[in-house]
Amino acid sequence: MKLTHESLVKIAMNNPVNVQISERLPLLGLNQCMLTAGCLFQAVWNHHSNLPPASGVKDYDIFYFDTDLSWEAENGVIVRTRQLFQDLDVNVDIKNQARVHLWYGERFGRAYPRLESSRDGVDRYLVAGTCIGLVPETGEVYAPYGLDDVALGLLRPNPRNLQPDLFTQKARSYQARWPWLRIVESSSHG
Repeated sequence: MKLTHESLVKIAMNNPVNVQISERLPLLGLNQCMLTAGCLFQAVWNHHSNLPPASGVKDYDIFYFDTDLSWEAENGVIVRTRQLFQDLDVNVDIKNQARVHLWYGERFGRAYPRLESSRDGVDRYLVAGTCIGLVPETGEVYAPYGLDDVALGLLRPNPRNLQPDLFTQKARSYQARWPWLRIVESSSHG
């Protein structure tokens, strides 16, 4: 299956929750706001596996970028987001990418670089092919490694965030839910 930006969006929008989030997200008026992570790439894997579009999706991740680094500002956005999506009965996880470096080390025991954009956050996923974001207002797909790995079910380490132990843990978690996925231990990308 050849996956284009257009076909990715079409497949992802088979999940009605993605449709609702994409339609409402602009109402929050957030800078560099994008829907990202599993709700996009897992829709492709589910499509390939003849599973419902939302199968295996644990949460719906939203990234934005605000130079106000206070917890109060981010918490205000979290509260507004919960109110906006409360009727969907899913876990919507929104994070200001400008703040991640402030709490990541304490939460995960590893240093995290200061990010300059929401795209920088997408660039940090452990599995290269899962680095995908969707800008709802424009329909733009951000996929720095392209979409071939997702279409082919290849799980390879992200060369911009090499953490072999965490990569293996994440890749095996995906493989447990979609057994046809293949782990590629090489950091080369082709």
